[in-house]
Amino acid sequence: MKDHQIQVRVRYSETDQMGVVYHGNYVPYFEIGRVEWLRNKGISYKSMEESGIALPIVSMNINYKKSARYDELLTVHTTFKSQSSVKIEFDCAIYNESDELLTTAQFILVFLSLKTGRPTAPPDYILELLKTIE
Repeated sequence: MKDHQIQVRVRYSETDQMGVVYHGNYVPYFEIGRVEWLRNKGISYKSMEESGIALPIVSMNINYKKSARYDELLTVHTTFKSQSSVKIEFDCAIYNESDELLTTAQFILVFLSLKTGRPTAPPDYILELLKTIE
């Protein structure tokens, strides 16, 4: 239950003239993975924001191993790593259709009150979820 996978097809607009995915376009792929990880656990990111909580990235580390290319079907793996006070961490990876590892990443996000703009404890329903998967 710590892991989730979702597939994303590389669109033409995400590539350069050689059909290679521009490095900055991996960040949205990982974002899709994290949002869908939450959705898979019954948490709507939209509802969380509507209740006054956001999850901005405060740290990310991305390692590029091999290029993704136009029209490839990528599998984004998102794995919950840890949660402490106001932070949540994920390890992520992207594989191509041949199951070759293309990119790895680590993300640290902070629960943020949209009202105050300050870090805040996660909502109880998220704490309960995380207890079940740690």
